[in-house]
Amino acid sequence: MHVERYPYRARAWAGESLLAESDDCVMLEVDAEPAVLFFPRAAVDWSLLRADGADDDPGGLGRSERWSWEGSPVARLVAEPNVGFDALRGCATFDTDLVRVDVVDGEPTTPARDVTIKRFPTWGDAADLVALMDVQPDGDCRYAGGVHSDGRRPVVEASQMLGQAIVAASRHAPGRRAVATDLTVIRPADARRPLGFEVDELSSGRTFTGLGVRVTQDGRLCAAGTVLLDVTAPTLIEHDIEAPEVPGPYDCPPFDMAVTGRDLRVVDGAYTNDSDAPLGPPVLDCWVRFRHLPDDQALHAGLLAQFTGHMPIAAALRPHPGIGQDQAHRTLSMGINAIHLAIHRDVHADEWMLYRHRSTFAGAGMTHGDCRVHAEDGALLASFSVEAMVRAFPDAAVRDERTAL
Repeated sequence: MHVERYPYRARAWAGESLLAESDDCVMLEVDAEPAVLFFPRAAVDWSLLRADGADDDPGGLGRSERWSWEGSPVARLVAEPNVGFDALRGCATFDTDLVRVDVVDGEPTTPARDVTIKRFPTWGDAADLVALMDVQPDGDCRYAGGVHSDGRRPVVEASQMLGQAIVAASRHAPGRRAVATDLTVIRPADARRPLGFEVDELSSGRTFTGLGVRVTQDGRLCAAGTVLLDVTAPTLIEHDIEAPEVPGPYDCPPFDMAVTGRDLRVVDGAYTNDSDAPLGPPVLDCWVRFRHLPDDQALHAGLLAQFTGHMPIAAALRPHPGIGQDQAHRTLSMGINAIHLAIHRDVHADEWMLYRHRSTFAGAGMTHGDCRVHAEDGALLASFSVEAMVRAFPDAAVRDERTAL
């Protein structure tokens, strides 16, 4: 457990009533559990709440006061914190199942058009994604990935492993850019435990380096693939496919995917988990951008790759009534099996990237997506294809969506 100042403004709502608002919240992070946000006492409108007594906090934080709103217990105020939690003294936290806690995802200098609202608890911040992607040397031809999980679904995404593999390969062959990579998922990995990346140098010439990458966890193979890196060369011939004619990022509604510091905007608001959503063609377009990133091309490429697995299945489901991603891991088995990614240019993930997801096939329990990533000026940054499964579980029992595939 650790407590840190939260960098964003937060607001707590009960219906249309604003219970609290502050730029000075603190966040309690517990490994593999959703984070908890605490508001300073002065930021809470206590006139809207009723005191309900005091007892020991069930989370072990210390003695706390209970407060309710319209008969529902919604808040606790830490009155006498236990050792190690003194920073929470006089701070109040709300039950996020009963109270909506919004995060204003922006900084004081952020232009208004770039500010979006995320609902807390989030999965984490863009900085957490960067830390995951930034694999570190862990012996000869080995790299270790970081760990981050909020516990709600501790299954590592295939596209995360792909992005980390790109970074590991780039660290192994510095001065060369990843131009083609593929990854096949063998078995699921636990997001609460570290991943290892074993690099096998298949070839290394004056211009190209070919690497095999094995992704392991606790000695078991989880995924395997290859990465081709190039020193690159001056352009001799040049063309690329035109970007789709879609509204720009600021003409598209934002979508909350629970990561602060990363902005996601979906063309026509077409992305939804709802099985009863309006039908449409098997295409989803969305704009993605990170607010702050280090000047490290390997990380930018890894972050582009990390998003490749987020929407291809949703694009495949869009034309089909009564089926949506809200059924994933509960009544339907869905997951990414393989990704092939070609990176055509240097990537700047802190600038707008347009992902076009086009599902070209669905059948026999599988889907195929043929997808592209364009820069805001239309230049083609990357092309990728995705193989995924969409199939019924062998019986009618509802699974535990936290871990089921």
